[in-house]
Amino acid sequence: MAKDLARELYRAFRNQPRRNRVSNIEETREKIGDPQSLGDVLSELITKRDWRQGLAEGNIFTDWVRIVGEEIGTHSTPISLVDGRLTIQTSSTAWATQLNLISQDLLKTISNSAPGALVEELVLLGPNAPSWKKGLRTIRNARGPRDTYG
Repeated sequence: MAKDLARELYRAFRNQPRRNRVSNIEETREKIGDPQSLGDVLSELITKRDWRQGLAEGNIFTDWVRIVGEEIGTHSTPISLVDGRLTIQTSSTAWATQLNLISQDLLKTISNSAPGALVEELVLLGPNAPSWKKGLRTIRNARGPRDTYG
């Protein structure tokens, strides 16, 4: 069962002794009086909440064309990044094959341009193939019109 992060945070806050909650609020109010640059505040927030890896991984998706170059970027799109596996959708099977051949160099380029991102493996997918499972005369669990091609 998936945990609800908001409920867990609420329970942790609710279970704290009352004294700690008041002192945390007072400490925050003391810091508010001094002006700080927005960049410093954001950097502090990122380090406190441990968002560096998530931001680095997000930059892979937003800066894809800059990271891999114009030519590769126009023919490929990052789809997902789960457990160190970056899934990339390509515009053709030829591009999937070419990127598969240079996958180690591409992996190094991604790691160098997005430090902090955890990318260990590339999964390359070709374009979506048409489905033969539609129409009036289909048979369940059959291969469709391709089953008579020698």
